[in-house]
Amino acid sequence: LAHSIQRTAVRQAHRKYEPDFHDKYGNLVLLGGAAVFTVVWGYALTQIGIEWGLSPVGRVTPKEWRE
Repeated sequence: LAHSIQRTAVRQAHRKYEPDFHDKYGNLVLLGGAAVFTVVWGYALTQIGIEWGLSPVGRVTPKEWRE
């Protein structure tokens, strides 16, 4: 039994490794997704005219001081 397991292990170790889809295209898909994400959000944040309202300048007026 041990000899059979050892022979199987040696046969698998000598088998030529064939890259799968992720080995071939994984980084390309990741970079492509990051590029699409950046372009879409860049467009959304700059072009579609969202009123963010982050600055209180012009909206907040100081009250008169009371003694």
